[in-house]
Amino acid sequence: MFERIKEIKQELEKIKIENEKHLEEFRIKFISRKSVVGELMGGIREIAQEQRKAFGQEVNELKNLAQAKFKEAISELENKNSTGSTDYTDLTLPNIPHQLGTIHPLTQVREKIVTIFQRIGFNVADGPEVEDDWHNFSALNFPPNHPAREMQDTFFISKDPDILLRTHTSNVQIRLMEKQEPPIRSIMPGRVFRNEAISARAHCIFHQVEGLYINENVSFADLKNTLYYFAREMFGKNTKIRLRPSFFPFTEPSAELDISCFICDQKGCKVCKHTGWVEIGGCGMVDPNVLESSNIDSEKYTGFAFGMGIERITMLKYKIDDIRLFFENDVRFLRQFQSLS
Repeated sequence: MFERIKEIKQELEKIKIENEKHLEEFRIKFISRKSVVGELMGGIREIAQEQRKAFGQEVNELKNLAQAKFKEAISELENKNSTGSTDYTDLTLPNIPHQLGTIHPLTQVREKIVTIFQRIGFNVADGPEVEDDWHNFSALNFPPNHPAREMQDTFFISKDPDILLRTHTSNVQIRLMEKQEPPIRSIMPGRVFRNEAISARAHCIFHQVEGLYINENVSFADLKNTLYYFAREMFGKNTKIRLRPSFFPFTEPSAELDISCFICDQKGCKVCKHTGWVEIGGCGMVDPNVLESSNIDSEKYTGFAFGMGIERITMLKYKIDDIRLFFENDVRFLRQFQSLS
């Protein structure tokens, strides 16, 4: 082992470090944890007890020699690079203005939605984007043969049909009901995924905000007043709402939520398809089966739920006609929202 130390010393003295590649090779061989010096330190167990002290001193001397040469090489290379450089600072050049960024329009609308609902006692809940079948479908009263469970509608991330990318943030509602006793009053903003063709009106990735309120004696009137309050705060004091009967597996009764078209003041335009109304989401009273699947007594508690697309609301609010603009990160588009941040 002592002979090996002498050989490494001789090798150190002969090595020439002329560029950064040589420097890195030297570091790996002599400085790193798995270097030849490290191997010597690891071999101290093989040395006789009476020779270990002398051996340790020799290895430390070798280590210091390698580190000194490494630092010296770094200094020489830095001097060499600075001497050969032709860069200089021209103090006569004008100052480069500091350009501020802006908050993405989807983020701005999401934060406003959260603020509106927080004012009336809703808190924010979050959950996983990779979900299992129970929390995404079964616990929400989706039948086994529902079309949403098919490959053409949902992204399954493995051969196991039980693991998928969530298709809505309703999975957070189930997880919340499983862990928390009523009363529950929460909103669930987040990203969702559906196997859809990308176009000006649809995307395979988009954002939702869902809400859930469970307590004793919760009625459809509570749902209506909550959504009416949201619509006025989001789109203006003159906004009206309309609830049309619909069907969702997890709510009964269910309704589609429309708002009065604030672009044409209900006179008729392309946005509202000349009806005076624009759909922004769905809602309804939580189905008793959903409550029971989360071990909540449906005889004692009732609740309502609602869901809205954040892209949909943003497109309406700022008159954007192509959903793909939100995902292209074109600064020309994003700069239009700088004054709103």
